[in-house]
Amino acid sequence: MTRALRAQSFGGEYDVVFKKLMQALGVGGPQVETVLHNPNTTPGGVITGEVTILGGEHDSDIKGVNLALRTRVEIESGDSEYKADLEYAKVPIAGPFRLDDGARHTIPFQLPIPWEAPLTHFYGRPLHGTTVGVATELEVARAVDATDLDPIAVHPLPAQERILTAFANLGFVFRNADCEKGRIWGVHQELPFYQEIEYYPPARFARGINQLEVTFVSYPQSMEVVLELDKRGGVFTEGHDAFARFTVDYATVNNTNWEQELENYLQQAARRRGLF
Repeated sequence: MTRALRAQSFGGEYDVVFKKLMQALGVGGPQVETVLHNPNTTPGGVITGEVTILGGEHDSDIKGVNLALRTRVEIESGDSEYKADLEYAKVPIAGPFRLDDGARHTIPFQLPIPWEAPLTHFYGRPLHGTTVGVATELEVARAVDATDLDPIAVHPLPAQERILTAFANLGFVFRNADCEKGRIWGVHQELPFYQEIEYYPPARFARGINQLEVTFVSYPQSMEVVLELDKRGGVFTEGHDAFARFTVDYATVNNTNWEQELENYLQQAARRRGLF
C-alpha cells in the first residue's frame, strides 16, 4: 500500500471514530420536544399532550420514551440540608424503535397526576417555592439520552382550596411553600416526599407561634390535613413543634365551618404544648 493510500485509509478510519465519538456525546443526535395540551391540572387529574422526536444527522436506535414528574425537594443528610430534583410517577409511553436521520415521530400521551402531587398555584397565582415539571426522557442506544422539561400548574382540589381559604380568613398570611423528602408519621403516603405550605400567624397567635405549616396528603375520596406549629423560642427554651391532624371528606367538606374548626384545632394544639 502506498503512503498516499495509507494516509487516506487512516483518515477514513479517523472520520468513522470521530463520528462515533460525537454520536456518543449526543452531537447531531435526535431531539425531543413535548407539547402539553393544557398545563393546568389538579391532584388526581390527567395531563395530555404529544411528544415529537426529530431524527438527527444519523440513524438512531431508540430504546424507549418515558415521562415523569419532577419536583425540587429538600433533603436532610445528617446535620446538613440540600435541595435536589426528584423524579416520580414515571411512565413509559413508547418502546424500542428505529429512528431514521431527519425523520419525525410523534407520540400522544396521557400522564396521570398523583393525588399527593404538590400544589404550585392558589387562586391562579404561583405558590412561591414549589414547581412541578413534566420530564420527557428519550433513551438512545450508544448515545447520550435527550431530555425535555415542561412546567405544569397544579391547582388545589375544592377541599384543599376551602381549607386554605379558611386560613386566609383567619388572618394567616402565605409565606412560602416547599417540599421535603421523607414521610409523615402515621400517615399513608405513596410519594417519598410531602409539601409544606407555610404561613405567618395573625396577631393573636404571633406571641407563641413563629409560623404555621400546612400539609395535604390527598386520596381519591378524602385527604389528611397535618398542621405543624413552630413555637417561638424563649431565652431559656427552644422552639418546638405542635401537631394537629384531621381527615377531610370531599363529599361533606362544605358542611363544616372550617374557620371555627381550624381555630379550635390551633387552640387545642397550642394548649397541649403550652404555647400560650
